[in-house]
Amino acid sequence: MTFHIGAKPGEIAETCLLPGDPYRARWAAERFLDAPRLVSETRGMLAYTGTWRGNPVTLHGTGMGMPSISIYANELIRDYNVQTLIRVGSCGAMQPHIALRDIVLAQAASTIGSPSSSIFREMRFAPVADFGLLSKAYAAATGPVHVGGIFTSDTFYDERTDLSDQLQRHGCLAVEMETAELYTLAARYQRRALAILTVSDHILTRAALPSAERETSFADMIHMALHAAFAQG
Repeated sequence: MTFHIGAKPGEIAETCLLPGDPYRARWAAERFLDAPRLVSETRGMLAYTGTWRGNPVTLHGTGMGMPSISIYANELIRDYNVQTLIRVGSCGAMQPHIALRDIVLAQAASTIGSPSSSIFREMRFAPVADFGLLSKAYAAATGPVHVGGIFTSDTFYDERTDLSDQLQRHGCLAVEMETAELYTLAARYQRRALAILTVSDHILTRAALPSAERETSFADMIHMALHAAFAQG
């Protein structure tokens, strides 16, 4: 057990899917895994471990924002030897050709600052996805999918419209709140990481996906994540 994860040694699989919402972890475990069991509920952050086609998998919530995912990713890697970490969450589209319900695969993640920023001092480290995971997730897509750079923000209610304008100008696909730190930690510990994101709202049009439809899109992400982690070839 760690400060934030109550699982015993051996109860966390080497492959972890990481939704922000702990109840999404429970929802996905019950629908996609065989024999899922609750292995941690410390501070209300649920984690379930089961198997998918015979492969051990853990669904673990991470909360919102880079500081929160940094805590869980650090402990999963250092204390439970997790090798593959796939974020499955939502994002806001920043380009006109991207629609609600589309999937964004984050090839790279820009950010103003993250919990790891102090390590690099004056350097701006560019964290990227694992290409093997990204290519397999892309191959498993059954609907519209976009691959490219995203912006990881440390604020949800952002009022920097000038920054949004520049991000759109430079082709940034979407904005969310966790990926840059996850990719940085994966690089630090030589692990595989990918963020698969459903477009739940649109920065340009202000359109938003109803909650009932978010659940269907979440299932699509889990499908892609599992195939990315375990597909052969």
